[in-house]
Amino acid sequence: MSSHTTRDKKSKKIFKHGVNPAIFFLSFACVLMMGVSIGTNWHRIYATVAPAFGVKTSTESLDTSALQQLYRELTANYDGDIDKNALIEGASKGMVEAAGDKYTTFLSSKEAEQFQEDMSGSIGGGIGAQIGIRMDQVTLIKILDGTPADRSGLKAGDRVVKINNESTDGFTVDQAVAKIRGETGTTVKLLIQRDKTEKEFSITREEITAPSVTTEVKDGIGIISVVRFDQKAAQAVREAAKQFKQDKVKGVIVDVRGNPGGYLNAASNMAGVWLKNKLVVVEKEGEKVVDKIESGANTVLEGMPTVVLVDGNSASASEILAGALQDHKAATLIGETTFGKGSVQRLIPLTNGAVLKVTVARWYTPNGKNITKEGIKPDITVKMTEKQLRAGDDVQMKAAIEHLSK
Repeated sequence: MSSHTTRDKKSKKIFKHGVNPAIFFLSFACVLMMGVSIGTNWHRIYATVAPAFGVKTSTESLDTSALQQLYRELTANYDGDIDKNALIEGASKGMVEAAGDKYTTFLSSKEAEQFQEDMSGSIGGGIGAQIGIRMDQVTLIKILDGTPADRSGLKAGDRVVKINNESTDGFTVDQAVAKIRGETGTTVKLLIQRDKTEKEFSITREEITAPSVTTEVKDGIGIISVVRFDQKAAQAVREAAKQFKQDKVKGVIVDVRGNPGGYLNAASNMAGVWLKNKLVVVEKEGEKVVDKIESGANTVLEGMPTVVLVDGNSASASEILAGALQDHKAATLIGETTFGKGSVQRLIPLTNGAVLKVTVARWYTPNGKNITKEGIKPDITVKMTEKQLRAGDDVQMKAAIEHLSK
């Protein structure tokens, strides 16, 4: 009681020698109203201020009355338990998917975490196989040595018909990968088609950590295989290039077959190993050029005879690197026309750890080729059949070595 009385006395003293109580409460009410107004209209205020800091925003709002009505009817009539978070996540995925761009996606917090792990090289629970699409079917492109996929007898060229009894018809690479991966120690069932026969494999997932870049020297030629364009890839290629120079190789092969891409700066920094202060890629929003990205001045392999191996699963950053080296005549492209994924995605953090991966622009090669529309056509076309892929008869690699050995 005495404590409460003391606070009351101090309050009266403040009013007596300071601000008039009426003015104080009026000011407090004004501040409160301003707070409510700012809270209610925060998105509009943010949209007005944010562009000054280079942040894109929108003042548009969505009429969600139909969605609210659906939710009320669902909760009132559904015979069972409803997970509200699952409904919100499903609605978010559906809205983003309805935009009609397969590269604009909503990632749940779990999916966003998996995406970041992929780009760091920590794959988590997997089987150790590189996935691609060949002839519109999910196909194993490469089997990593010593992994569950390798030990189980899976082979490059195997078609994945079903994953855990679910048909892969219409699956993208990302969808197939998401289904195959899971917690370490758990199993995944794959129905594999090899030639005209089908066989089911039950494979236990293990922790897979795959390097983004591997290198070797064969017949006096340096070979760089780039699995993904993560933040470590460009430096790994630069270090390999320095070693190749010391080894006095007569040529270099950069293998980006089956590479789905990654970070833009990894591609531009990698191009800088060959290109000195040259245009690497042009970024456009519609017809408006918003960015031109150039290589640096610290080249290592400028003038070195180089081949870039590409195929129909070489996408995104792979196409930027291949297109830049081709346009500047720094490399000969051998293989098959690339995937044609020349759009720029931005990762926008949302609440609860979710992420919006949204297409914000398109990429063009230095000579103005629209990567999305055209893909990158090789200088020398060499096709790989499933039979050759399964038998390990790498005719594209052979063609590259032969080209550099002339």
